[in-house]
Amino acid sequence: MHRTTWHVLGAASLALTLGASAAFAQQPQTMRVRGTIEKVDGNVMTIKSREGATLTIKQGDKFRVQGLAKASLTDIPVDTFIGITAMPQPDGSQKAIAIHIFTAQQRAVVPQRHGPWDFQPGSTMTNAVVGSKVTATEGNVLMVKYKDGEKKIVVTPQTSIVKVVPGDKGEVKAGAKVIIMGAAKQPDGTLVAPNIYVGKDGIAPPM
Repeated sequence: MHRTTWHVLGAASLALTLGASAAFAQQPQTMRVRGTIEKVDGNVMTIKSREGATLTIKQGDKFRVQGLAKASLTDIPVDTFIGITAMPQPDGSQKAIAIHIFTAQQRAVVPQRHGPWDFQPGSTMTNAVVGSKVTATEGNVLMVKYKDGEKKIVVTPQTSIVKVVPGDKGEVKAGAKVIIMGAAKQPDGTLVAPNIYVGKDGIAPPM
């Protein structure tokens, strides 16, 4: 191939690489925020995080509010799509810290997955469909399936179970216990929230 052609291809490749890198660099860093709302002023919330930090968070242009209400194992029939916050056990099972029941609409958009989670050190999150329910010596057991595999979930009396329910912006107020997924960091240190989960009746979102 002619040297000039190589130079042209090389320059084009470099431009694409630099362009991709610049686009990646422009993507805002996101974080999960768990805590209690201290104040709401218009579309700006002041939240005391569970780590003790005071955060200023602006509600995004398409800000969505959803609630988390108390539920029980009877609300989880076979074929329910759920998220499980858990701790891995020596036998390969997952001991559920909490279970949240997704809505039918979320099932279509929330990815099925299993991986590390930041609820507490070593915890995991599994978004999966319930395949079976049995009662065993270690507690109630759910066998759940997701895109790349399946997990045995042990549900104990200490497992918190909640369900996602419709929320109202009026619930976004001082004293509400919340979790925000994907809060985007801004250059001035503030955050922009695309959504928020509000615990009903004082529930702290166990996710």
